[in-house]
Amino acid sequence: MEGERKRKTYDKQFKLDAVRLIVEEGHSVASVARDLGVNENSLHHWKKKYGEDGKEAFPGHGNLKPEDAELRRLKRELAIAREERDILKKAIAFFAKHGR
Repeated sequence: MEGERKRKTYDKQFKLDAVRLIVEEGHSVASVARDLGVNENSLHHWKKKYGEDGKEAFPGHGNLKPEDAELRRLKRELAIAREERDILKKAIAFFAKHGR
């Protein structure tokens, strides 16, 4: 459609390099934004994420940080264990009731 803008996406290395210019080299967010053609708000957000997660920031679209992926795996494993426990409880109740 006419007039629709496609959202720009930037890869992890681009974001890390942009944040490095601000954090390590002391450039202002405004000057880096102007030089790279990036919105200042995006740079502020990237800088914040980098401050929180360091080099693990910006895992990519659909990817999780390693600790988030591990948490998701453990939650899935716990759900399976609970299902198995519930099935065993029902089986024990069945055999106790019907005696074998």
